[in-house]
Amino acid sequence: MRPQFKILSDDLIQTILEEAHALLLDPGVRVHNQEALELLAEGGAQVDFDSQIAAIPEKMVQTALDTAPSDFDLYDFDGRPAVHYGGDAVHFDPGSAAINLLDHETQTQRPPLTQDFVRFVQLVEVLPQLDAQSTALICADVPEEIGDLYRLYLALNFIRKPIVTGAFRKDTWWTMRELLVTRVGGEKDLAQKPVAVFDVCPSPPLLWSDLTCQNLIDCARANIPAELVSMPLAGATAPVTLAGAVVQHAAECLSGVVICQLANAGAPIVWGGSPAVFDMRTGTTPMGAMGTWMIDCAYSQVGKSLSLPTHAYLGMTDSKIVDAQAGMEAAGGTILAALAGINMVSGAGMMDFESCQSFEKLVLDAEIIGMAKRLLAGIEAREETLALSVMRELGHRADYLTHPQTLRWFKEEFYIPSQVVDRGSLDAWERSGKHSAAQRAAARVEQLLKDYKPLALTDEMRAELRQITAKAAQSFGMTELPALDIFGE
Repeated sequence: MRPQFKILSDDLIQTILEEAHALLLDPGVRVHNQEALELLAEGGAQVDFDSQIAAIPEKMVQTALDTAPSDFDLYDFDGRPAVHYGGDAVHFDPGSAAINLLDHETQTQRPPLTQDFVRFVQLVEVLPQLDAQSTALICADVPEEIGDLYRLYLALNFIRKPIVTGAFRKDTWWTMRELLVTRVGGEKDLAQKPVAVFDVCPSPPLLWSDLTCQNLIDCARANIPAELVSMPLAGATAPVTLAGAVVQHAAECLSGVVICQLANAGAPIVWGGSPAVFDMRTGTTPMGAMGTWMIDCAYSQVGKSLSLPTHAYLGMTDSKIVDAQAGMEAAGGTILAALAGINMVSGAGMMDFESCQSFEKLVLDAEIIGMAKRLLAGIEAREETLALSVMRELGHRADYLTHPQTLRWFKEEFYIPSQVVDRGSLDAWERSGKHSAAQRAAARVEQLLKDYKPLALTDEMRAELRQITAKAAQSFGMTELPALDIFGE
């Protein structure tokens, strides 16, 4: 039996959806995109083009839900299904779009550079617990106008795993699509076997910006999966009650599903988000708060009730260094996300309110993810009898260590972490240098990076990807991209 966590009753889910539908009519949704407003009007919504507010009736929402796929696969760059969005499948990828990197040597945060991003995606490639990549860092050594497409360009030179990404502008979305099409071999290939999902983020409360709306429409028309990232902030930009924040999340996501399906019925869409409770003492948005986790688990349960694939940003910490708080918050969010059956859990490596990434935390989080996946596998009856046969065979002898049953099953029964998790004796720990978990993680980062195997991309493919990116960079004043040939490729 697989363990599961549900936080809402069926009656409360129904009430949440009823109130979300009521919000979509009054006060309606603000849509700052002309094309989306026209789609909504043609589809039956009552649209005030002057105020840019659309009142979306429940019938329109139901029509959109009827055409939205209940599941789909993301493929790796070798063409194999790698991530299944749908049902209770659970996958993990790093948190995305960090503007800082924690420098282990100095224990200070600094803007990430190209070489940092390359090392990060190489590390994700060799961590088996992580199922997908993300465009995890925003490089500071290129113009900010190409910060979104440049990180995707870098990743496409080094990754096999599928990738969670997103565009910061309307025009750069098209360059990012061109990069993906080039990498997989054609538009048809990208549509049939998607390798990337794009985050699209409505603004709380009840607003679709011009940029986000256009990204959502463009993804739908290209049949590229879009991941709704609604971000109600309970007590600040959303009702302070957790249930009230979930209602707002539902209204924002339902409106996103409608716009997506109006643009292209049947386009893949994910019910996701990154909500938080508001810490009124500090004016911050804690991702490691129990209230934040509860909103995430609740809205994912609502999404599942609508038969939609799900996503959440969980497993992060608000700590500024890799310490006890980081471990506590990462473990709590990761375990709850797994038990809630969220299809894609984004957050590994992330700290400081989604602003900073850490190589060392990523390695430690991978162990937490490994434990969470073991938890999901549950307890099984491995043999005809659970214990009777082996215990009668051995009687009162404690000789299980070398028994064939132990050798047969211990790797399936136990999750065995790497050496980054200290399970040795006190003497052994002292002899090895009395290293902390963060210090052991730093050493493991360097060991793992030696295992990365370069991709067999042709020179022509690399040149074409670089040419596309360089063209975009030139339009913002950058004449030459940072070199990549020093990063093991």
